[in-house]
Amino acid sequence: MRHFDARFATVRNQAGLDPALSLHCLRHSYVTHLVEFGYPERFVQEQVGHAYASTTAIYASVSNDFKDKTLKAALARVYAPTDQEDQG
Repeated sequence: MRHFDARFATVRNQAGLDPALSLHCLRHSYVTHLVEFGYPERFVQEQVGHAYASTTAIYASVSNDFKDKTLKAALARVYAPTDQEDQG
């Protein structure tokens, strides 16, 4: 793995990217993007080889925009009028 890290560091530096960027950062980004694009939790977990969903959850750093959209959708489901209310 050290060979890949060293090669990535060389390419990252040549591209002028932040020295803090690592291959592991890209792994976190991959998980985050899968979550934000709506892939099932189990699929994401299997993609990164985690035994527990709680481990995968640590990897996901979803954006505030994604959090806002998710919260608004949940609240809309809670406060949506039911069929009985529509008829009353």
